[in-house]
Amino acid sequence: MKQNPVKAALRAGQPQVGTWLSLGNVYATRLMARVGFPWLTLDIEHSPIDWSDAALVFGAIADAGCVPLARVPRGDHDLIKRVLDAGAHGIVVPMVDTVEQAKAAIAAAKYPPVGDRSVGGGLHAINFDASAGDYYEQANDNILVVLQTESPQGVENAPDIYSLPGVDAIFVGPNDLRFQMRDDDGTFPTPEEHEAMMQRVLATGKDVGTPVGLHVQTAEDVQRRIGEGWQFIAIGSELKMMLNSAQQIVTDLSLETQAADLARY
Repeated sequence: MKQNPVKAALRAGQPQVGTWLSLGNVYATRLMARVGFPWLTLDIEHSPIDWSDAALVFGAIADAGCVPLARVPRGDHDLIKRVLDAGAHGIVVPMVDTVEQAKAAIAAAKYPPVGDRSVGGGLHAINFDASAGDYYEQANDNILVVLQTESPQGVENAPDIYSLPGVDAIFVGPNDLRFQMRDDDGTFPTPEEHEAMMQRVLATGKDVGTPVGLHVQTAEDVQRRIGEGWQFIAIGSELKMMLNSAQQIVTDLSLETQAADLARY
């Protein structure tokens, strides 16, 4: 059975930089899986992706030698079970604010006696190049469990959450954290307050020995955050990369100006 190289690298203290998949398109996924990212996360939380398409995406990533992950809509047992049975090599669980939520998500990703994941399916074993028996025996050691800290409550509970057995990494959604930090009147935190909250997450991860990561938008941000000690880092998404490149071409060719000039006639 194939081992999970991303999980092993994080355990060894090595940064792992991947990206988000928002389109859920198999053609695009096959190309992205060969670019060189060690992992790709299919964003089922915020994108209209059905289960059949998700299974095809996971297979396309795994067949290319990349690690397929899934961000589930929430940490429910049935959602986690379905993405893992569909062939994901790990999960990213949003909005984990309490120890109880964290324990439930971890248990859903682990077979007994460690957790309560039920036995079944066939795609999971295929994506690890394994027999069903080997998969059931080794899955607990290879499924990557990433929990998201996205609120002040999650940050307050971070020491207890991050030290739970079975937590492989923590991931900060900076935008959600910023929105969750708003005052009762809707006032957003200052950039300094927002950054200080994220640094608390990083410090807690270092204290308990759990890798932490976050979402960034530029290669420069990736390098800066790695220098600070962040490990599980997502840069943009395939959708963002496509739009950025297209918009740059439009700008370089002055097509926006040409379109405005034509609109006057």
